[in-house]
Amino acid sequence: MRCPPYEFESYRLRGLAMRESVPQRLSRLPELARNILWTWRPGTQALFSRLDPELWESTEHNPVRLLRETENLGRAAEDPATVALYNLAVQDLDRYLDGQGTWAGHVYPRTDARVAYFSAEFGLHESLPIYSGGLGVLAGDHVKSASDLGLPLVGVGILYAQGYFRQRISAEGRQEEVYEPFEPESRPISPALSPDGAPVIVGIALPGRELSLKVWKVEVGRTAIYLLDADLQENSEEDRLLTARLYGGGQRTRISQEMILGIGGVRALRALGLRPNVYHMNEGHAAFLGLERVRELVAAGETFEAATEKVAGSTVFTTHTPVPAGHDAFAPDLFDEFARDWPGELGTDREGLWALGRKREDWGEAFNMTVLAFNLSRGRNAVSKLHRDVSLDMWKYLFPERPDGEDPILAVTNGVHTWSWLAPELAELFDRHCGGRAWRREVENPAAWSFVAGIPSGELWRAHEGTKRGMARFVNARLELQKERTGRDVPQEINPEALTIGFSRRFATYKRATLLLSDPERLRAIIGGADRPVQFVFAGKAHPADEPAKAFIEALYWASEEDDLAGSLVILEDYDMNVTRHLVQGVDVWLNNPRRPLEASGTSGQKASLNGAPNFSVLDGWWPEAYNGRNGWAVGEPVEYASEEEGDRVDAESLYSTLENSLVPLFYDRDAEGVPLGWVRVMKEAIQTVAPTFSTQRMVQDYVHKLYVPRANRAG
Repeated sequence: MRCPPYEFESYRLRGLAMRESVPQRLSRLPELARNILWTWRPGTQALFSRLDPELWESTEHNPVRLLRETENLGRAAEDPATVALYNLAVQDLDRYLDGQGTWAGHVYPRTDARVAYFSAEFGLHESLPIYSGGLGVLAGDHVKSASDLGLPLVGVGILYAQGYFRQRISAEGRQEEVYEPFEPESRPISPALSPDGAPVIVGIALPGRELSLKVWKVEVGRTAIYLLDADLQENSEEDRLLTARLYGGGQRTRISQEMILGIGGVRALRALGLRPNVYHMNEGHAAFLGLERVRELVAAGETFEAATEKVAGSTVFTTHTPVPAGHDAFAPDLFDEFARDWPGELGTDREGLWALGRKREDWGEAFNMTVLAFNLSRGRNAVSKLHRDVSLDMWKYLFPERPDGEDPILAVTNGVHTWSWLAPELAELFDRHCGGRAWRREVENPAAWSFVAGIPSGELWRAHEGTKRGMARFVNARLELQKERTGRDVPQEINPEALTIGFSRRFATYKRATLLLSDPERLRAIIGGADRPVQFVFAGKAHPADEPAKAFIEALYWASEEDDLAGSLVILEDYDMNVTRHLVQGVDVWLNNPRRPLEASGTSGQKASLNGAPNFSVLDGWWPEAYNGRNGWAVGEPVEYASEEEGDRVDAESLYSTLENSLVPLFYDRDAEGVPLGWVRVMKEAIQTVAPTFSTQRMVQDYVHKLYVPRANRAG
């Protein structure tokens, strides 16, 4: 089944028109815009910003839209400074794509590990809104570091025509979801092409019909992500909406999306001429890829048993959530409707298929996608050491004692992509104080960061003050827009001199965004000191169906409206990567207070400490592996309480007392030059301990050593 040719032809003609409108002296601007290497190249971003500063901001830093809409290109081609920036950006792209001397080529020169990384969401940049939060941002950082390391890897995901959603907070404090068309022609993506140059269309079977899927390509440095899209004219109106929204719709939409990702994703790779020998499922959403690969092997003559073992031997599965409700499970009647023909295609019967995903849920027997993923993988990992222990306990019934002593679930702790999250001002400071820029070449090596201890405290503090002022301008501009839209009367403006504590993440009730409000009078006393002001900046989205999490947003909103808290407690709407980037680069402290042990890893605190903001967190997820008593602060104790109420009470007391007795006094203890020397010591320790160990550079290397190479060359 083919896509109507005019869709791709019109896309091609629009691309040609864009190229023809670009002056010859800047002829490779479209190429620079299409490869999102620019998202971690400040020099290339400076080039796009220089072309049209206002349009760069209003398009959410989208260079494709900028090139299509700006009228400044002719003038830019005559500006020597712009042409110089352009030439540097082109040279940087060419050097990068040349790929000489990469880590993977040096460490594994003879190992043929070709990885396909499947994820329901990818957080690459705010101009590609196909992510909801941490899972997607981690996936995006994973692919970026794979590119940096020279690892042969491709991503597979879904193109959501309406994205997740734009968040608005009403004058009553309620979250409102706004969905906008994606308009792929104005994004840094392109139609994927087969080896013979044809647009790639694949199909999967849904109950009673065939679904056609168009494949799009995102260039991510040296690698690529392929996205599946059901918005084709040959599909019914209802089916065209199957890929409209991330995590939208009910169970029928969810199982359809997971078939699109897993089954459609494998078929897309085949149509593209790609033959990975390691398949990585980022969460159970992608587990149907294992069944599609079993089907292929059975069709080639393998038995069901041999095929499942061969598939499992070449598959890696990363589990992310210790919350039982976070694992997708489908009722028997729904699964049987969608999987009616699968037993015959897989060479088994219904019981043989059902056994791969069977789990007894609170509401009855179900086909559980995490169970399927565990059963069809031999390389398995959790995302922190604590999460591994929790996962082993959750799923121990799946793993009887093994005579070889093999650990059924490994720990590969999450990290962050240094170059996507580090403030350029700090990178320049580090370059000045690290001879030979060793920290850039070995970002995952703690020894390469030892120079941070020798940076003069005043220099580090002034650099931080600069990023903090930029963050405050951004926050205050967003608050002013919110005020204009809602007609709020209460002044909302943060003070760039005050101790600023940030909290930016997906809102879920276990993350306890409102723990800070447990004792309002004590909070008022903490923030109200005239000579030691303290302020909190919150941002985050709740899932559209999560009313309790939406209530947390409403509670924070109304607290921010109170006269004695206004300006000292603010909540920003439309949380995305842009908001998070400004906050992690500019706040003084990062707050995280989930209920232990429900935070599998978390990475926002890693981004903040990379930028010198100490982490102030419950000892959950990644933080127990990093905390040493000198690089941040702990909330509560590393224990599980008898009840949620007791845990909330104890942790709130710890939060308040640590603010009162440690954080606030240390921040405002200044020398004659106005530098908080004790605070800067904590900043330095945070950078040195967090930046290398919790980078995706180290994380992807762990995947290669522990999971990818051992699984390579076992594919069918």
